Amino acid sequence: MSRFAPLLIGIAFGYSLQRAGATDYDNIANMFLLEDLHLAGVMGVAMLFIGVSLGWIRRQRTGPWARWAAAIQPKPMKPGLVIGALIFGAGWAITGTCPGTGLAQLGEGKLVALATIAGMLVGTSVYMRFGAALESRLQRRR
Repeated sequence: MSRFAPLLIGIAFGYSLQRAGATDYDNIANMFLLEDLHLAGVMGVAMLFIGVSLGWIRRQRTGPWARWAAAIQPKPMKPGLVIGALIFGAGWAITGTCPGTGLAQLGEGKLVALATIAGMLVGTSVYMRFGAALESRLQRRR
């Protein structure tokens, strides 16, 4: 795989987000208010495509996809995932931006995305600093 493939895939993904309207705050807000479910449909189609694609990749025993098939492993459910999902969802609803759309918004020149990207960096830093201790504490409570 070329060194530039991830960059090209990222550009294509950002372009797709922009074309679907996922970088527009009003579209996101209307989705969460259940006033316009266009983006929910786009996400549903994307999840279906990924699900089918991952199922196909996992069945590959030879060829270029076999290496990726071996790397796909189920991950255990952890209590911290629920907390993280709630924080992620709240941030997405408040800002109208998730990590992928934040970077796409920045590519569009929407400087408001810098606040979301800063939040991503702060959240990652907090998790790196306190995540293991939090997971340990949550596991003991079970």
